[in-house]
Parts: sequence; structure tokens; C-alpha cells
Amino acid sequence: MSLMLLLLGATGGPATALVDAHDLVPELQVELRYSTPDNFLGRDVYGDEVRCLLQSDAAAMLAKADADLRAGHPDLRLHAWDCARPHSVQVAMWAIVKGTPQQPYVADPAGGSIHNFGCAVDITLGRADGHVVDMGTSFDHFGSEAEPRHERELLLAGKLTGEQVANRLVLREAMLRAGFLPLDSEWWHFDCAPGAVARQRYEMVP
Repeated sequence: MSLMLLLLGATGGPATALVDAHDLVPELQVELRYSTPDNFLGRDVYGDEVRCLLQSDAAAMLAKADADLRAGHPDLRLHAWDCARPHSVQVAMWAIVKGTPQQPYVADPAGGSIHNFGCAVDITLGRADGHVVDMGTSFDHFGSEAEPRHERELLLAGKLTGEQVANRLVLREAMLRAGFLPLDSEWWHFDCAPGAVARQRYEMVP
């Protein structure tokens, strides 16, 4: 039985139901970077949380992406870096980056991130042993090398290899076929619905 967490919406509205994505995707590798200091903030802002929690819709879509991936690449796994992010964590992150060069990379908690609605996942590919596949940049890399919209010119310029771009395409195609929406600025980020739809459909995670 899937683990179900009922969290009161930040607006006082209906409860937000989050599921542990691992229950639907048993082979999902979870490495929440913000539960460690190994991230661009340089500190742990998640505490003891180690699960990939998502809206049930997003988790079901992730299961479809996993099935699609495994059908064509049985040696690969989905490897999650960030999932649902409580609004309280968004506030903490904003306080760290406000007024610094990193501010543009963190959504203002006044409007929130799609992660705050449990509708976004930051994800890559991993091998069965847990080692991640080479995508050309690390997670939260701030630069054009991380942006899918620049992949063609970066490939032609020799700043990304054919294997790195091919690996990104394997991930992107599996996620797209499952219904996720990619960002043109971060190869690892996928939303389960457009921002306006997510904000209308789901409550913010407090």
C-alpha cells in the first residue's frame, strides 16, 4: 500500500495529498541534495527528509517514465535529486540567496516554486550501482552547459559530447512520453503540469 501523507494546505484550503514516489517506482534512486550540504547553498535545508514525495498524479507519471526507460534501457534507473519542497524550505532558501548572485536561481516564496506544489521533480539517470550517468554538468550547474536550448551549439563547439547529449535525450524522451514538461534552462527539471495549472489544481505544501 502506498504511503500517503496528508498535509494541510498553506492557504488553509483542502489538504494536499502527497505519496512516496518510491512506492510506485521501487527502483527509484533518491538522493535529495538539499538534505545534505552538497548543493549550491552549501547547507542542509531539508533536515531528515530522505523521501521523494510528490502529488499522486506526478508520482503516477514518474512510474510511466520509469517503465518507458526500463523497456529501452534495462540497465538504467531514474535518480531523483529533488521532489516536493515545503514552502517553509523555500522561505529558508530565499533567505540564504537574497541579495547574492544565486538569487535568480531560487523562486521567490511569495509566488513559490512548482516544487512547492509537489508537481516538479529534479531528476537524472543512474546505473544499477547508484552512480549517475554523465549528463555534461552536475545538478544545479549555473551556466549555459545545463540549458537544453543551447545543446546543439554546445555540441558543435565541443563543450558537450555526443554521449552526454544522448544521455539527456534518453531521460527527456522518457519523461516527455510520460507527460512531464521540461525546462529549457535546466536539463534535470520536469513539471507534471504547467505552472498556472499546478497552482490551480494543488495546494502549496506548507
